[in-house]
Amino acid sequence: VLFLFCAALTEHKILFLSSSYQRLTDACRALLALMFPLKYSFTYVPILPAQLLEVLSTPTPFIIGVHSIFQSETQELLDVVIADLDGGTVNVPECVHISLLPEPLLQQTREALSMVLDPELEVADLAFPPSTITASSLKMQDKEIRAVFLRLFAQLLQGYRWCLHIIRIHPEPVIRFHKVR
Repeated sequence: VLFLFCAALTEHKILFLSSSYQRLTDACRALLALMFPLKYSFTYVPILPAQLLEVLSTPTPFIIGVHSIFQSETQELLDVVIADLDGGTVNVPECVHISLLPEPLLQQTREALSMVLDPELEVADLAFPPSTITASSLKMQDKEIRAVFLRLFAQLLQGYRWCLHIIRIHPEPVIRFHKVR
């Protein structure tokens, strides 16, 4: 999930394959939900019809879901990250380089996600673990996962105001992002 998240943030082409249309839609929507508060501004098609498979050759980034019976048509795509939802694999071509999160944040996010998805890990090493560990409901687990990614964005974007540069020579002041800072 973190790998697909980083691929979406760095504007790569992402293709979901599954034999279930519901799973395709859920996976595409989940990836967009994790990007909140950012909005994905490229092509987004949760279920691509068979007549439009040529769209996969577009040079722009996308998040697209395709039924797995068309998997043979996706084999020649060289610059597309393919997530097989039925097999649970993510295939990244050699020519695609995806920048992951900076190291302290990557490890913290992995640990936070593992604690949300498997809360028993928190007490697994205790000599006297509590007798019962209550797993979160699906609705609560969804909120906890969203909170992990929202916290990640807060950590990534903290201090962004130091990079803003105000230019006052125009009739209206212009705010620009200064990349060097």
